[in-house]
Amino acid sequence: MSTQDYLEYVLELLREVDGISYKKMMGEYILYKDGIIFGGIYDNRFLVKKVNSIIDYEFKEETPYPGAKSMYLIDIENPKELEEIVNKILKDLK
Repeated sequence: MSTQDYLEYVLELLREVDGISYKKMMGEYILYKDGIIFGGIYDNRFLVKKVNSIIDYEFKEETPYPGAKSMYLIDIENPKELEEIVNKILKDLK
């Protein structure tokens, strides 16, 4: 389960990204930008969908829960860089 404090930490990191929202589901948080799921918070880990446009970042792959597809673990704390990453993800998902 993820904590409200960790959610608030991630949302603060994403402050440069307009249109961020979230939904709590089964103790975890699904993250959206403009209504499109791009990642989530699972066991206090910030994970995003694996897409081609961010493969060069060489993020560590982790699964949000047993049996799920792997996602990228985000360990960046620079809000401007995170804005760029989220926008790249959304471009691939549209």
